[in-house]
Amino acid sequence: MGEPCFTVLLVEDYEPFRRFVVTKLQAQPQLRILNEVCDGAEAVQKAEELQPDLILLDVGLPTLNGIEAARRIREVSPNTKILFVSENRSTDIAEEALRAGGLGYVVKSDAEKDLLPGIDAALHGKRFISASLAGHFLVTTTLSATPAMLSWIITII
Repeated sequence: MGEPCFTVLLVEDYEPFRRFVVTKLQAQPQLRILNEVCDGAEAVQKAEELQPDLILLDVGLPTLNGIEAARRIREVSPNTKILFVSENRSTDIAEEALRAGGLGYVVKSDAEKDLLPGIDAALHGKRFISASLAGHFLVTTTLSATPAMLSWIITII
């Protein structure tokens, strides 16, 4: 018996980055891309239709932003895990993305080293924050963090 196969829905509106992600995922035999979409509204529709194991979701999308799309996806595909992949480095945006149902947040410029570990963490129900954002995230969130939040922040450091 081989490794389990996980299905992925890729939601990215920037074609060059979408090609990068597809190339990375195609080299991983345990990951199968079900579909690629370019906007948030279509992401919700495809999530409901395909029920993927994982959605790689950009924040800045046309029609419906990724954070609002994630909220809606949680309703129509509650077992699907969401990993945000965005160039936005705002801790407020990252926190909102996680509150909307994301298990992790990968900064696009760190994707060469962080995308696959982020996918692995999300598929196993664990939090993942790109290292370039994690330090800022830790500083801004630990002052008001709950014990549960601290436990996952500590695991990423």
